Amino acid sequence: MEELELTILMPCLNESRTVARCVGLAREFLRENSVCGEVLVADNGSTDGSAELARAAGARVVSITERGYGNALIGGIKAARGKYVIMGDCDMSYDMLHLGGFLEKLREGYPLVMGCRLDNIQPGAMPFSHRYIGVPVLSFLGRVRLRTQVRDFHCGLRGFDRERALALGLSCGGMEFATEIIGKFALSGADIAEISVTLSPDGRGGRSHLRTIRDGLRHLRYIFFGCR
Repeated sequence: MEELELTILMPCLNESRTVARCVGLAREFLRENSVCGEVLVADNGSTDGSAELARAAGARVVSITERGYGNALIGGIKAARGKYVIMGDCDMSYDMLHLGGFLEKLREGYPLVMGCRLDNIQPGAMPFSHRYIGVPVLSFLGRVRLRTQVRDFHCGLRGFDRERALALGLSCGGMEFATEIIGKFALSGADIAEISVTLSPDGRGGRSHLRTIRDGLRHLRYIFFGCR
């Protein structure tokens, strides 16, 4: 099967309010920038019709049965057909129409390009405790422990070279995947680029998939002990 240049990968769990819009914006990005690519939705057991809506909007959908943010993304990376992968949540918190900065850095040879939300957080997009305690503290510990200068360890919008990511042996099934991929790229000696992105309030209108205490502890465990 012919390799595409880019896969825009979206993990999905009951995102029926927003997934079609995100897929549409991602496809518009590919079209407007003449990028040979695909939009891939890694559905993690949605029961609200998200998978069907994503297909109708033009995405390729793969079903990932093992639950968890990391499991959905690992499955999606394996299924991707692009040389590069840009991953982002399909809840309208990130701008899927303006991904050019990520692709430019990937084309320059950076194996990992991180988004950084810290300078552009719209009102209501991130709880006070996450913005001023959780994200800064966990990112600081990650920088020290994993020897990297990445400012925002938890930005959900990031791009990477697919083959190099697969070679890392990524295995964390939960939210700590976000830290694992940075750590493994950093410890492999890879140069990591970081670009500013805007975080908007998510459009789902329901309960977040993030569980602050549980997921924070999972990140801490990975930083100090690796994935278990």
